[in-house]
Amino acid sequence: MQRLRFLVWKEFLELRQNPRLFGIVIAAPIIQLTMLGYAATTDVRDVPVVVADGDRSRESRELVARFEGSPNFRIIDLVTTVAEIPPYLERGRAWLALSIPAGYGASLAAGRAVTLQLVADGTDSNSTNVALGYATSLIGTYGEELASEAAAGTERVETAAAGAIEGRIRVWFNPQLESRFFMIPGVLALVLLVVTANLASMAIVREKELGTLEQLNVTPLRRWELIVGKLLPYGLIGLVDVLLVVAVAVLWFEIPLRGSLALLFAVSLLYVLCTLALGLFISTISGTQQQAMMTATFFFLMPMIYLSGFIFPIENMPAAIRPVTYLIPLTYFLVMVRGIFLKGIGLDLLWPQAVALALWGSAMLALAVARSRKRTG
Repeated sequence: MQRLRFLVWKEFLELRQNPRLFGIVIAAPIIQLTMLGYAATTDVRDVPVVVADGDRSRESRELVARFEGSPNFRIIDLVTTVAEIPPYLERGRAWLALSIPAGYGASLAAGRAVTLQLVADGTDSNSTNVALGYATSLIGTYGEELASEAAAGTERVETAAAGAIEGRIRVWFNPQLESRFFMIPGVLALVLLVVTANLASMAIVREKELGTLEQLNVTPLRRWELIVGKLLPYGLIGLVDVLLVVAVAVLWFEIPLRGSLALLFAVSLLYVLCTLALGLFISTISGTQQQAMMTATFFFLMPMIYLSGFIFPIENMPAAIRPVTYLIPLTYFLVMVRGIFLKGIGLDLLWPQAVALALWGSAMLALAVARSRKRTG
């Protein structure tokens, strides 16, 4: 027991002498617990909805007002025709689209059944199921209220029957709402992040531990040559992982690849640049390989996974945390890889995410290079 006590005391002394390690062990879990305690929620709120109101009557405005008054929905735009809906779903601006046909108000007044169409983005099957449940419940409740008012003889609706409003559901991109369609493309992003960032973070640190960094510093190698030489092997490994994951996803799990394979490979290359730059930056602020791995895991990888929208929708997170999600490259790559796989969209719609990745990777690489200045002495 005495030997054990001395060993424990020695570990505390070493922890106290290493402020960075102390921050990783103490500060990082507290920060993550605070942020993820609010952000990691499966509740669906503020579902973005676009409404195609082809009737523009008092009755249709009342139905739209029901959606606006619900805490579960947020009307982002009001259009006239169904043909205007696809861009909202393709760009991810809306999860649901509600189509109100022409003659909706007149049909209610005449007691005829009315069919409303709900179009859903099925890429996130779990959230879409919940959102569809909310929408059908709201429409059903509204129809029952109309029937009750008609039975009571109110002037608003002269004749209506229970169930006169029928909600007809149509799901795009993932008609069966298969959860693997949503998760597996995201796994590609996670594999690249974990593999390349972790390996790259060890690049410079390993040389420090072995004592060979000083030897490299006195060689004729330029700084950019040293960095490229250290990161290029890990970049190639990442691209091989892209091919393997895509092959397994398409051939084994039968995930549809509706977009361009060349575009997927190109944006993956851009994303690998971001993850390698992140790994290089981690290596410049770490003294040992263990410290580099812990820094990568606790300060970068775990928050990125939870706050990027991979598991929990960003729209459900508190407003104070949402700005943080736009500083995470995984956020943009998830939109791109799922859009290419499931929606078949191209760079004409994904260019904002591509620009964001390019800017993030360039900034991180510049910061990492500045910190890893080659010493000439």
